[in-house]
Amino acid sequence: MPKNNPEVKKVLDVLNELNIVYTYHEHPPANTVEDAKKYADGIEGLHCKNLFLRNYKGDRHFLMITENEKPLKIKATGKKLGYGNLSFGSPERLKKYLGVVPGSVSPFGLVNDTNNETLVLLDKVTEVHELITFHPNDNRATLSIKYADLIKFLEWSGNPYKIVEL
Repeated sequence: MPKNNPEVKKVLDVLNELNIVYTYHEHPPANTVEDAKKYADGIEGLHCKNLFLRNYKGDRHFLMITENEKPLKIKATGKKLGYGNLSFGSPERLKKYLGVVPGSVSPFGLVNDTNNETLVLLDKVTEVHELITFHPNDNRATLSIKYADLIKFLEWSGNPYKIVEL
């Protein structure tokens, strides 16, 4: 049961501390956007995809957040934003910086980025939605929160973030 997962508890504790209201939904594991679509019925909010990326040198890390249906050309987007060639971070990097495994990537992983080494690139398209959804560091659950509360969480994390056109 995901609520017993210490990583989920850590996320829920922070949200409660920040007085962020959320709706919690459990479902079978959703490792990909395609998997998540199977369980999206009844979960309100914009369903997002979250990509953990690194630059070519491997000395900068990024969390790219956009709507789940939006196609992305990661290398072209990295160049457009001035970060050069971006590629997926390895599972080891993902675990080191966000404390999660592939399939569970979300902004809530920032609770584990104590050195604030991950830059969040939040797609402008997300800001027009009142509710937005993410895994709480476990892909067997989804949380719906207000977009404004996502920003509140990002500010709490101390990680740099930019709202950009992806």
